[in-house]
Amino acid sequence: MGTYFLIPLIFLGVIILFSSFFIVKQQTAVAIERFGRFQSIRNSGLQMKIPLVDRVAGRLSLKIQQLDVIVETKTLDDVFVKLKISVQYVVIKTKVYDAFYKLEYPHDQITSYVFDVVRAEVPKMKLDDVFVKKDDIAIAVKSELQDAMINYGFDIIKTLVTDIDPDAQVKEAMNRINASEREKIAAQFEGDAARILIVEKAKAEAESKRLQGQGIADQRREIARGLEESVEVLNKVGINSQEASALIVVTQHYDTLQSIGEATNTNLILLPNSPQAGSDMLNNMVASFTASNQIGEAMKSENNKKIK
Repeated sequence: MGTYFLIPLIFLGVIILFSSFFIVKQQTAVAIERFGRFQSIRNSGLQMKIPLVDRVAGRLSLKIQQLDVIVETKTLDDVFVKLKISVQYVVIKTKVYDAFYKLEYPHDQITSYVFDVVRAEVPKMKLDDVFVKKDDIAIAVKSELQDAMINYGFDIIKTLVTDIDPDAQVKEAMNRINASEREKIAAQFEGDAARILIVEKAKAEAESKRLQGQGIADQRREIARGLEESVEVLNKVGINSQEASALIVVTQHYDTLQSIGEATNTNLILLPNSPQAGSDMLNNMVASFTASNQIGEAMKSENNKKIK
C-alpha cells in the first residue's frame, strides 16, 4: 500500500526536477520572474530556475530585425506619395530589461516615430527631390529613432527608403514628360545629322565643280597648245596663219561629224557637212573676236576719259 503511494510522489518529483531546467537558444535572452517580480536575465545555454517559484516571463531575440513601414504623405508640390521605410534594429544585450519591460509594443512605437519624421520631412520637398534626397530622409528617420529608442534598449542599425510610389496618374505624367524630353533630344540629333549631310553634300558638289572646272580649263589649255603647235608646223611648210586656222577648223569639223556618226545612241542632229561650212564658221569666229576687241577698246577709252 505504501509503495503505490510513493509512485505518484516520485513521478511528481521527476516532473518538478525536469521543470527546473530550461534551454535558451543562441542570440536569445530570457527574462525570469519570481512571484511576478523580475529576477534575472538568462542568456544562451542550459539554465536552471526554482520550480513553482520562478517562471520564464518572456524571450527576446538579440538578432538584427527589420520592420517595414509604409507611410503616405504629401510633397511640397501637392503630390501624394507612398514611401516604404525599412528600419533595421537590434536589442542591446546590456539593456534587455528596458527592451522587455519599458515597451509593450516596440513595433508600434517605431512605426509612430517613422510616421512623424517622414510626414515632417517629405512635405518640405518636391516630388523630384524626394527621389534624389531619399538618403536624407532615411538619415533623418534614423537620427530621430536612435535618440528615442536607445532609452528603451533598442539600437537602430540602419534605415532605408526602399520604395517611393507616387499616384498612378502622376507616374504616367512623369513617363510622358520623360518620353517627350527624349523625343526632343532625338529630333535635335536628327536635325544635326541632316544639317551635316546637307553641308557635306554641298562641299562635295563644290569640290566636284571645282575639279570639273579645273579639268575643263586644263582641256582648253591643252587644245590651245595643240592648235598653236599645229599652226607652227603648218607655217614651216609655207601655209600662213589664216590658212592654217581654216584647215584646222575644217579638220575639227569633220572629226566632229565622224564622232557623231560613230555614236549609236545619238539623237537626231542636223549639221552642215560641206567644207564651206568650216570656212564660214571660222569667218564668223574672227568677226566675233574682232567686234569684241573693238567694244573692249571703246569701253577702255571711255573709262580713261571719265577718269581725266
